[in-house]
Amino acid sequence: MRTLVISPNWIGDAVMAQPLLRLLKQAHPERAIDVLAPPQVVPVWRRIQEADDILVTPFRHRALQLGERFRYARLLRGRGYSDAYVLPNTLKYALIPWLARIPRRVGYKGEMRYGMVNVMHHDDRPPRSMVPFYAALAHEPELPLQGKPTRPCLVVGGEESEAVGQRLGIDLGRPLVVFAPGAEFGIAKRWPPAHYGALAREVVRTVPGAQLALMGSPNDRETCEQVQGFAGDAAASVINLAGQTSLDDAIALLAQATAVVSNDSGLLHIASALNRPVVALYGSTDPNYAPPLSDMARTVSLRLACSPCRQRECPLGHHDCMNKMTVERVWSELAPILARQVA
Repeated sequence: MRTLVISPNWIGDAVMAQPLLRLLKQAHPERAIDVLAPPQVVPVWRRIQEADDILVTPFRHRALQLGERFRYARLLRGRGYSDAYVLPNTLKYALIPWLARIPRRVGYKGEMRYGMVNVMHHDDRPPRSMVPFYAALAHEPELPLQGKPTRPCLVVGGEESEAVGQRLGIDLGRPLVVFAPGAEFGIAKRWPPAHYGALAREVVRTVPGAQLALMGSPNDRETCEQVQGFAGDAAASVINLAGQTSLDDAIALLAQATAVVSNDSGLLHIASALNRPVVALYGSTDPNYAPPLSDMARTVSLRLACSPCRQRECPLGHHDCMNKMTVERVWSELAPILARQVA
């Protein structure tokens, strides 16, 4: 008997689903858990101890591919699943366990998935944060979640971090401060590069021997170059790794970070799940919905009347929720963390 978990498509959401797997494993320790995940989140699931086998989805993004899903469901049918947990809210992902004839199919109503999901949970009003939202699927829909779910946890070996650091020219014996100035969702989540550059100057001025790594996808390369430009005299200590690392590399480096400053992004939630000290910057999104949960975590949000708007771009055109978040405000949260970490 096995359990199938169908992963969310976003990196941060995949991280925040880990406590669900812990609850499933506690309930049935004898039952293997397979995770069906899109390629971009597979490195996250490889660091989750409760995931026994990772299956990579062969489907194109936003494509129904009904024939391909039917053929893949036939392959899954022979693996002996007793239940499936469908974490994405789309109809097309609920099709897979239904076509695979998995008897118990658990998930939220999402896109009117009656029948395909036969143990149906309903969204909260107001919504819960993501960790208890996913963790609630471990219980029957009518039962409240007992207690507070544990925080997400990823595991990385020290030898992996050391190898990645050597390859990228990062000395893990020196303080490593990571900035993640991008956000795949859209520009509304991003603190301005000029602010990150000014914060970099404060870090280099205050922490002797500090290395400052800028991390992100290839789409964040230009933003990180701007941060370097605004860093001024501190630019020599700033390394732009955006687009230069795989997600595996990024996870390995984040595991050794002295501190991480990040917009609301997948890298923020990875750092939190690695229990690194983080300062999380929220503008268009709600810090209560997806907060960092590491032991040393600080959130900065101006909580303007127009936020959180949850839009990819500022609908009012001024982006005040991020532009008016001062460097001094963020530094007031980061400085005590650095003082404690490098003491």
